Amino acid sequence: MSLGQHSSDSAPLFSSDSEAEAPEEAAGRRGGGEEAASGVSGVRARLIVCILCYINLLNYMDRFTVAGVLPDIENYFQIDDGKSGLLQTVFICSYMVLAPVFGYLGDRYNRKYIMCGGIAFWSVVTLASSFTPQQHFWALLLTRGLVGVGEASYSTIAPTIIADLYVKEKRTSMLSVFYFAIPVGSGLGYIVGSQVSAVAQDWHWALRVTPALGLIAVLLLLFVVREPKRGAVEARAELHQTSWLTDLRALSRNRSFVLSTLGFTAVAFVTGSLALWAPTFLFRAAVFSGQKAPCADEAHCASSESLIFGIITVITGVLGVFSGVQVSRHLRRKTPRADPYVCAAGLLLSAPFLYLAIVFAQGSTAATYVFIFLGETFLSMNWAIVADILLYVVVPTRRSTAEALQIVVSHLLGDAGSPYMIGVLSDSLRRSDSFLWRFRSLQLSLLLCSFVAVVGGAFFLATALFVESDRTRAESHVPAADEPIVVPKSGRSTRVPVSSVLI
Repeated sequence: MSLGQHSSDSAPLFSSDSEAEAPEEAAGRRGGGEEAASGVSGVRARLIVCILCYINLLNYMDRFTVAGVLPDIENYFQIDDGKSGLLQTVFICSYMVLAPVFGYLGDRYNRKYIMCGGIAFWSVVTLASSFTPQQHFWALLLTRGLVGVGEASYSTIAPTIIADLYVKEKRTSMLSVFYFAIPVGSGLGYIVGSQVSAVAQDWHWALRVTPALGLIAVLLLLFVVREPKRGAVEARAELHQTSWLTDLRALSRNRSFVLSTLGFTAVAFVTGSLALWAPTFLFRAAVFSGQKAPCADEAHCASSESLIFGIITVITGVLGVFSGVQVSRHLRRKTPRADPYVCAAGLLLSAPFLYLAIVFAQGSTAATYVFIFLGETFLSMNWAIVADILLYVVVPTRRSTAEALQIVVSHLLGDAGSPYMIGVLSDSLRRSDSFLWRFRSLQLSLLLCSFVAVVGGAFFLATALFVESDRTRAESHVPAADEPIVVPKSGRSTRVPVSSVLI
């Protein structure tokens, strides 16, 4: 092996080099051009996708465990809806602020080790949050905020690894598998949170499940996952890393990326609001209609709504992601604009069903759950498709930065503020502390979700106008002669014009 090569076990922590298998190690296992180009065998590539899916599932499972026991937390700390909404907001804010940092690092350094450090930190902080005493609600807010640090390290990077393993239809299929973990993990968060709390008769235990599973994830990353070669599977001319400001300028001029990000922001707003408030809203509806008794034990509220909503979230998520990918795949034979059309249809169809679910909550529990099922199914059609749009309209060396920027915008304008906004709006509309107004005020505030879904659908329709040209531009991208690139030298980086490197 030459001095310029790294074996799979010797890639330095801060190296951007891939951990591709040595030629003699992978020669007998390369079944296709993609595996050969990425430097990772077909079997290992599928294992990597499975591991990333497992971690993504844990990511969302932990995120929504709190929502599954929110009535317990409100009763335990004696807090109002505004403060309850802060639990999701502080998490999303830290996640959003640090996403660009990890996006920058993910485009330049070894992605596997970045994810390992982030997941280990996330597991420790999540475990610490389960020991918050009753008099210190601020400590729970602080630890939930720190959880966002670990999750940001993973969410910005994992899709780019899949993009470096597969292309075209295979990439779409693998991304759909990866994004199945979002609704499934979210649903499991509600289910595990509510059921562990019920068994232990203490909501604190609900937060102690995912840290142990996080340790397993770190071990799998360290010993199974290999870093693929960036952009190699796309059979394009060698690309160089450009400066961060150059990346941002290029992304800001990418109309498909900007518009699809705004459309996804609407998805984040709606899902963030429903994720935190739907089980609580359904519980209050049951109390208001006399089907349930109010909370009596400050450590545990007897509620089956989190369990039912979690099951619905799992089923609708799998059904929505699968149907969205299949419809998009079929429509691609007729139009290259299929992806944004399907995303737009999903949001526009979800809006009326979510509206009906909120309106019918006080009159018919069965009708409410049917409308929630339909609304969440259409909403879930977006997940894998939005990620695929980003990956094919952005060049490989800017994808982690693009993922990070999309995370920042979608959370800043979406679910970073929507749970808190819904909570504050609910408090402001409440005329008294009766069961009637606790239910009615939250019901009126949640109607905002249907309006935002329609706005998001309009953004995806606008994306369809530009997606063809932006995809062609990304696939045929060649660095401009005056575009500065980053050249590693002695462990440091310097910016030089392309022309000087060619000379």
